[in-house]
Amino acid sequence: MDGNRRWAKQRGLPTLEGHQQGYETLKRAAEWCRDMDVHHLVVYAFSTENWNRSKEEVGYLMDLMRVLLHERLDAPHKPDEAIHIVGDHARFPQDIQDLISKLHSRNVPTAAFHFWVCASYGGKSEILSAVHALLAQQKNTVTEEEFTSALWTARMPNPDIIIRTGGEKRLSNFLLWRSGYSELFFLDTYWPDFSKEELETVIAEFAGRKRNYGK
Repeated sequence: MDGNRRWAKQRGLPTLEGHQQGYETLKRAAEWCRDMDVHHLVVYAFSTENWNRSKEEVGYLMDLMRVLLHERLDAPHKPDEAIHIVGDHARFPQDIQDLISKLHSRNVPTAAFHFWVCASYGGKSEILSAVHALLAQQKNTVTEEEFTSALWTARMPNPDIIIRTGGEKRLSNFLLWRSGYSELFFLDTYWPDFSKEELETVIAEFAGRKRNYGK
């Protein structure tokens, strides 16, 4: 979800307004995916590197996280929807950690739609965390399945499609372990302007791609 700050700058608006509009687009995108029978939506909301931004910006993004969590908790419970916050939860303020735990307690594995929010997340940090967890178990060798089960994203399927908005053409530390065979789409559109039509175009192009998985 790249381009919030540049979207705001282009319009002469405060940076924080770009994040607010980005959040509104996120809510719409979740509904589009549900309507299009997409079973898993994964978004990169806040990276481990984003902690290094200004105190004001980080504080505002934490407030947006609180808004998202409260909105989901206060809304009528949807047993067919599960929401997962994946990342280094220990870096969040305690109230956010508590809200995440409460939200996760309502998830059921049989949900038809899973909404994954990568926050305080980095692909390298996730891999290192898994390594440390396995070393703590005194394992000398591990299988690929055992390593995957130690990741923050242990229950997340590998993504078929990764879309990056904002014009940049890189993964920026996103799902490094899981993205080996993902189909990549890079759009110039800033995230606040991302539309349902663009999502439909990406899915249609994906359907026409041949995936050999090295065969």
